[in-house]
Amino acid sequence: MADEERNNDDCGKRWKGYKGINYGGSGMAGVAYFIGFIAAAVYFIQNAVGAGAGFIGFLKALVWPYFLVYNLLQFLQM
Repeated sequence: MADEERNNDDCGKRWKGYKGINYGGSGMAGVAYFIGFIAAAVYFIQNAVGAGAGFIGFLKALVWPYFLVYNLLQFLQM
């Protein structure tokens, strides 16, 4: 009886052992990027003069890691 109930449980079949997308291994990097993004957005938006400059500051906050790595590699002469 218990085996029949398990076999008829569609939800258990669909989600048990699902191996579609692997999210493992990027948790801390994602958290660090998110905290850096929030800090950069607050900094750039606070220093903005108008709404247009605030929007540009938001865009700068999205790409700040690129500039960080670029300048670090330039400093290390790589």
